[in-house]
Amino acid sequence: MGSETAFPKRLGPLVRLVELLVILAAAAFILMLLRRAVESGPPSRRTQCLNNIRNIGMALFSYAMDNQNRLPTAYIADKEGRPIHSWRTSLLGYMDDFALASKYRWSEPWNGPHNSKLAERPLGFLHCPDDSAPPTETSYMVVVGPRTAFPGSNSRSLEEIEKGDGTSNTILSVEVRESGVNWMQPRDVKFEDAIRGINPRGVLGISSSHEGVVMVCFADGHAVPISVDTSPQVLKQLLQIDDGGPSKFP
Repeated sequence: MGSETAFPKRLGPLVRLVELLVILAAAAFILMLLRRAVESGPPSRRTQCLNNIRNIGMALFSYAMDNQNRLPTAYIADKEGRPIHSWRTSLLGYMDDFALASKYRWSEPWNGPHNSKLAERPLGFLHCPDDSAPPTETSYMVVVGPRTAFPGSNSRSLEEIEKGDGTSNTILSVEVRESGVNWMQPRDVKFEDAIRGINPRGVLGISSSHEGVVMVCFADGHAVPISVDTSPQVLKQLLQIDDGGPSKFP
């Protein structure tokens, strides 16, 4: 009997140790699940914006691959030279919005009787979640100029860009906050306004609601936030395809 009563006494601390290890293991497991939940949760608004403009860059690249390596024109003009269609509508099928792409009528302007109804539909991938403007306004534009990647109604080939400053040093698309421009409207940033610097006053220019940065994507497909302190000179080099742009840039 003495040995029978002594055995549980010797086992007691071991049982308590096992119980403690089980509790610690359970706690560690719960912490792991919580960490995964946080990491797999919705991305930040800044990350969403960066993903938006990255996807735009990929769509532009895919468009070029289907069109003899040429980017879409900044706009399509009518016989009088008036812009009636935007590059953004040219990308609808490449942004996986096939239903809307099939409904768009190229036979009438973007603000025609039929297309104007489509313009009332907000597209999340063309609007930064930090932009306080209405969701039907675009937060992403191209810079239009004779030596940029988008020379108006003429198209630019990726080969031209690569032979110039290189695709990794040439900006394709930029972020613009509170643009006042419907996502279907054929209006973008003018080169002379883009090189005034980031967050300029009184003009439609490169701008952002993110603190300290603005999102841009390059002709090789990579997208990055660049500092709001980026100088007009560097912006000029990054926007023009053949002026000896910076040898290195994020």
